[in-house]
Amino acid sequence: MTDRFSRIKAVAERHVASGALSGIEWSIQKNGRVWASGSHGMADGLNSVAMPDTPIYRIYSMTKPVVSAVALMLLEQGKLRLFDPLMIYLPEFAQMQVLQADGSLTPAGMITLEHLFTHRAGFSYGFVPDCPVGALYRETGLRDANQSLEDFCKTIATLPLAFQPGAQWRYSVATDVLGRVLEVILQKPLPEIITEYITTPLGLTDTGFTVPKDQRHRLMPIFGKSNLNELMEFDAEPQTLIPADIEFEHPCDDPHFARGGMGLFSTLSDYCKITRFLASGLGPDNNNLLARNTVQMMWQDRIPKAQKPISIGPFVMNGYGWGLAGRVMTDMGGAMVPSNMGECGWAGAGSTFFWIDPIEDIIGVVMTQYLGSKIPIGEDFMTAVYQAVDE
Repeated sequence: MTDRFSRIKAVAERHVASGALSGIEWSIQKNGRVWASGSHGMADGLNSVAMPDTPIYRIYSMTKPVVSAVALMLLEQGKLRLFDPLMIYLPEFAQMQVLQADGSLTPAGMITLEHLFTHRAGFSYGFVPDCPVGALYRETGLRDANQSLEDFCKTIATLPLAFQPGAQWRYSVATDVLGRVLEVILQKPLPEIITEYITTPLGLTDTGFTVPKDQRHRLMPIFGKSNLNELMEFDAEPQTLIPADIEFEHPCDDPHFARGGMGLFSTLSDYCKITRFLASGLGPDNNNLLARNTVQMMWQDRIPKAQKPISIGPFVMNGYGWGLAGRVMTDMGGAMVPSNMGECGWAGAGSTFFWIDPIEDIIGVVMTQYLGSKIPIGEDFMTAVYQAVDE
């Protein structure tokens, strides 16, 4: 192995050796070819369980760009528009109210589909600290995986908004609601939609909202927090491998479970195909699944300067804006790790991460499993990759 690639592997070795993470896989594409890839560690470092061939991961919020891309396919087909009011698809959201600081409620303005794509609809998440609406989400039991996506969204519609639509950026259940919009438009459940628009045309073999029984031995165990609502609870102690059972909120065997903002399982190989599609709009035979102009539109920052910096709880994403599918680097003067203007991508709560750098023509995917990790594994890999490129 050359020195340049040992820099990248050293990131994985360091975090596995410290006991913070168990097993890590990565694949870096440059100029359309695999440039660096590898794996290190074990599926379960506590019990010396080796990583299986082609591990399967819970990718959590890396579901979001997939759902957003499908919505853009429907835009190209004339089945929706970004400026469409949400209420024409989901009437239950027609009379929303905004929770004020004094506890009073005021009528909300119109939520558009663009607000859903950009997390400016007024929704929240149960794990967002210091958010009264987030607290209501926790009390209402939105994590119950037994709810259908339809019922999940109907529950959200009974709760107030955290702010007027368009007034702020707040990471939220907005993409779940977008997933429900897709179900209403296409009159089929989200898992079937993902199969039709993503997994089949991209030739994916291990991506979906369930894991077949005969493949569950490949499912990577997860460590860390016991549920999503604890995501922002941190202490100063070093991270260790704490087994987590999250089947109750992210089941692998429930054919009725699907969410727009989380829920997909995937592999490193499958998600590399997804990221290539997200970067180019192309399928495996270089057929256009999304037009080039649509892809360019997808990765343009849409957040007004007055609403920056964007943040998730205490984690400020300096330098980044947000497009229609994920973060977008817009200000290198605010960057906290090596990057480039236009670098984009997203991550998952279970410590999966991807980035697309159109200037360097780099696509990177990193996979491990730790819910609520203190380790910025994706950013550490990005830093090592940019060092390696110049060696």
